Amino acid sequence: MMMALMAAAATTAFAQETVVKEAKKVLAKGDFDAAAQMLAPALTSSETLDKAAAWNLMTDIQYGKYSAIQNENMQNQVNQKNVPFDTLGMNNACYEALKAAIECDKLDKEPNDKGKVKIRFRQANQQRMQNVRLNLINAGLFDYNHKNLDGALAKWALYLDSPAEELFTGLAAVSDVAQDQYRSEIAYYAGLVAYQKKDYPTAEKYATIAAQDPKKASEANEIMLFSKKETMKTKEDSLAYVDMVKNLHKQNPEEERYFNLLMEYYTRSDDQKAMAAWAEEETSINPENKMAWALTGQVHMNAREWDAAVEAYKKAIEIDPAFIQCVFNAGVCLNGKAIDLKDQLADKNTGGLTKANADKVKAILHDARQYLEQAKELDPDREKVNWAYPLYQIYYTIGDKAKSDEMEKLVNAGN
Repeated sequence: MMMALMAAAATTAFAQETVVKEAKKVLAKGDFDAAAQMLAPALTSSETLDKAAAWNLMTDIQYGKYSAIQNENMQNQVNQKNVPFDTLGMNNACYEALKAAIECDKLDKEPNDKGKVKIRFRQANQQRMQNVRLNLINAGLFDYNHKNLDGALAKWALYLDSPAEELFTGLAAVSDVAQDQYRSEIAYYAGLVAYQKKDYPTAEKYATIAAQDPKKASEANEIMLFSKKETMKTKEDSLAYVDMVKNLHKQNPEEERYFNLLMEYYTRSDDQKAMAAWAEEETSINPENKMAWALTGQVHMNAREWDAAVEAYKKAIEIDPAFIQCVFNAGVCLNGKAIDLKDQLADKNTGGLTKANADKVKAILHDARQYLEQAKELDPDREKVNWAYPLYQIYYTIGDKAKSDEMEKLVNAGN
């Protein structure tokens, strides 16, 4: 039985080696597709005795197809023949050739049955794969222009990732990525395509490479940011996103979008304590940041800390006197302060105020009125803020009947 099993194994192994030999014969006739199809089973069969040689043959097949189509096209151009050019076939062969060469190299560096490593194919494949790899740039562009995002990403990813393969060990022209003038550009587009495919980890991976180039940093950073934003699920994810935006904001303080992204995050998170800390940090870094002062005012306003809110809004208004939202909010805060003070000073039995206490409330209402009337002047049609109701409250409380009636009409018309 043992002899029978050994004979069967030998027969299977012999069959796979025959497949490899037959594929070589087909390749010699120039039928690249038939040769590749014939060879395919031997590449994955455990019975193939020399896998590295089999993968090297696949490299020969795909490289042969790539070269043949390229040479035919060049010859037609020389002879001024206007004939169809199999760009797709050439590009796919170029992609498959490099993949096969990488797989061949991985197998070729494994120890043989005597425990020795003898690399046979690397040197030859290094030389011819240089041009093949460069063609992946155009191959990816061709796929991208033909709406084949999967193909574009696969080819550009192979272009970007292949320098790290041992196949290119010692070949500085490829392995030294600092010399690659196309790397950041291709990394950006690979990141963009991955983002369009909603493959956010891959998008972030290649955008990170592109961001190392100052010329691409701004665009690449946006891909990184929005990729991380799309994948936020846990608290740790959110903190990682915020840290990334903060670092970019620190590195590029003139870029308003980073501040705006942070403002959006803290506003949506509804974490008033965190937003207050961040806004305070921003005002200390840049006291002229009107939005940071506005956020500081918002936090205090939400906590009914009227004086602190008004002071923050005043800072914003000093920087931009036409900052209508802050002008309005300052008036609303003072009105809220007056209402709270009235409740505190009111007689517990009658609910009334002494003249002295009423004057204190009216003094605050007078300040509130100034801000709200200024808001009215800045936004007469109430397109940004609705000043009518708080002004009605103030006019009514201080006893200005004519103006309270005017505001009441506006309020009722709005309803």
